[in-house]
Amino acid sequence: MADLTQFTLAEARDALAKKDFSAAELAETYIKAVQAGRDLNAYITETPEVALERARESDDRRAKGAPIGAMDGLPIAMKDLFCTEGVLTTAASHILDGFVPPYESTVSANLRSAGAVMLGKTNLDEFAMGSANITSYYGPVKNPWKAKGGANVGKDLVPGGSSGGSAAAVAAGLAMAATGTDTGGSIRQPASFCGITGLKPTYGRCSRWGVVAFASSLDQAGPMTKTVRDAAIMLGAMAGHDPKDSTSAAMAVPDFEAALTGDIRGLNVGIPKEYSMDGMDPEIQALWDKGQEWLKAAGANIKQISLPHTKYALATYYIVAPAEASANLARYDGVRYGLRVPGESLDDMYMNTRGEGFGEEVQRRILIGTYVLSSGYYDAYYIKAQRVRSLIANDFKTAFKDVDVILTPTAPTAAFPLGEKQEDPVAMYLNDVFTVPTSLAGLPGMSVPAGLSKDGLPLGLQLIGRAFDEETLLRVAGVMESAAAFSFHHGLEV
Repeated sequence: MADLTQFTLAEARDALAKKDFSAAELAETYIKAVQAGRDLNAYITETPEVALERARESDDRRAKGAPIGAMDGLPIAMKDLFCTEGVLTTAASHILDGFVPPYESTVSANLRSAGAVMLGKTNLDEFAMGSANITSYYGPVKNPWKAKGGANVGKDLVPGGSSGGSAAAVAAGLAMAATGTDTGGSIRQPASFCGITGLKPTYGRCSRWGVVAFASSLDQAGPMTKTVRDAAIMLGAMAGHDPKDSTSAAMAVPDFEAALTGDIRGLNVGIPKEYSMDGMDPEIQALWDKGQEWLKAAGANIKQISLPHTKYALATYYIVAPAEASANLARYDGVRYGLRVPGESLDDMYMNTRGEGFGEEVQRRILIGTYVLSSGYYDAYYIKAQRVRSLIANDFKTAFKDVDVILTPTAPTAAFPLGEKQEDPVAMYLNDVFTVPTSLAGLPGMSVPAGLSKDGLPLGLQLIGRAFDEETLLRVAGVMESAAAFSFHHGLEV
């Protein structure tokens, strides 16, 4: 039998329908792969019993001729930010030690209803705060890719963050696909670093109910997959209106897979001049130029556009997101669930619990957020940042009067070594320079693997679409994927 970990979701779906193998056989293959790949630290919690139970249920449905879901029998991983009933959920933080939710997040429930098989919960930056998956209480995740040249040969590389565990798991064949969450680039940037496809849907397309909150006006769940078609399949299963989430869009879920027509003739592709930044790696610029050539050759029109407030996006994000984090994380006090460190008084218990339970990066962002929300600074920082956010959103609104999608790099570099930027938070924050504007505007963005660096590491290109127009985004991404002809490697063998 072929190596089942090399199959895409679409290929495995078709093979299961033809009874080439059973869902239980597929699950068993991945359970062994997860065990063999533990050195990557991609998973916090493995759930082999759950996986086998759900796989056998899928086989039973097929045997009985019962209706089959879009993800029936397909093994996936859940980022450990999604609450899963009866399964430990940590957000990669010490402060949630022992937290086993009595309820299921809407996205994970939707995937289960579609027949998906959960292999386990993947590692992430603590509370999704990070760009390298190095802030987890459970230790850093390793990128399965290795440099084949240059100064980083032999070094362990970061997988990107915060959804680094999900990205590494998919790249290494430890899951067929995985969920991620994207607040400022946390699906797209690790997808670029690990050579996979990552899609951040429009804000409101997927429910946030049951997802541990970082920044409520920015967080959005999305799929991390091997291919664009797989992203379309998985997004269709994840998305949908949820009355439990007041920010969930009351819109029908299109057939995203049907959007992959391969025809982009006449579409207008915008190239924002502000994304050509001083000091940008020439490799990134060359790949961006190549991406434009691919789309032009497929019949699209390339247009230069301006997004004039881009230069303020990163500063705006690192005011808005920490402010919302400061409010959201106030609920972790040691009283109701998770870690509790006793003290002589209630205030002591709060301080002891939070001091021991939150990691350094989370504490840093809480302090920034509390500062910008404090009396005397609220108007100077937070209100001003929200006004700039509106200007950034208006830039995109104006641009989309003339173009159908926007093409940019995903990240300013390829994956870098573990520990390289750990002591410089500003350098780490700059990893999000190309992804943050999309998040602030609430628009869909997608990273597609498009080439390799001179050292043999994956590089991605980002496509940005109109709000709730993931169909056009996926259609253009499919064409770019075909043109790039990126060879998906089994990460552990790279």
